[in-house]
Amino acid sequence: MALSIHTNYSSLTTQTSLTKFNNALSTNQQRLGTGLRVNSAADDAAGLQIATRLNAQSRGMSVAIRNTGDATSMLQTAEGAFNEMTDIVQRMKDLATQSANGTNAQADRDALQAEYDELGKELANIMTNTSYAGEKLFGLDGSTGKFGAAAVNFQIGATTAEKLELDVTTASAALGTTLDGLSSNYTTPGTAGAEIATEAGANTMIDTLASALDDIGSLPAQFGATINRLNHTSNNLANMKDNTEMAKGRIMDADFAIESANMSKNSMLMQSGISMLKQAGQMPGMVMGLLG
Repeated sequence: MALSIHTNYSSLTTQTSLTKFNNALSTNQQRLGTGLRVNSAADDAAGLQIATRLNAQSRGMSVAIRNTGDATSMLQTAEGAFNEMTDIVQRMKDLATQSANGTNAQADRDALQAEYDELGKELANIMTNTSYAGEKLFGLDGSTGKFGAAAVNFQIGATTAEKLELDVTTASAALGTTLDGLSSNYTTPGTAGAEIATEAGANTMIDTLASALDDIGSLPAQFGATINRLNHTSNNLANMKDNTEMAKGRIMDADFAIESANMSKNSMLMQSGISMLKQAGQMPGMVMGLLG
């Protein structure tokens, strides 16, 4: 290589190397400071696009997991109400069975009828006032409320196709009709009933109440089956979310071991380059020695 005062090739190449090492060192420091391998699209344009899609899917599944939890809570509220109604109707059947016994005096049957009337009122209260988050779930005739008016759609995934539809409108309406036939106090509280006030009436109500128990049991069965499905849905969503987060992390997260090693390497190269730049700056002065 020719000796020249105007062009110091060694200095130029050293400066170029220093610029490269400085940029690399800055990148290492940024990644270690943020914990992310991709801090801008320039770091990995394709990777950032993929990670953005993975993040959208992951966040959607997080919300879907909460949705399944909310849906389970609503269904458990409805199921609990029907469990209580089952107990009430069972007690009403016990009262009817007792009243049908010929050992009872009329005063005894009147006392049994009084309790029967109160149970009819409570059936109406449960159907009317059972609610979730302030919204009523049923109505007296079973055709109103969240479950009686229309099918309920639960969003159980990150896409529009992932829905669970629960339609109990027909069963709910049928139940309203069944309950209306059990007690005059179901729809008109305060009315003196006579369902089990006589031996003949009590015998009739025994079979009617037994049939009603079957009708009441059909709805909790549907709710329970849906709750079981939602539990599996939630578990699957959690599995998908965990693996999606891992995939995103492999793209976006910085490897601290690698970045620390690279930072040490680039730092030493910077120090070495600065030292050599100082030496290269002395080259023009050495050329002057030839003129001495």
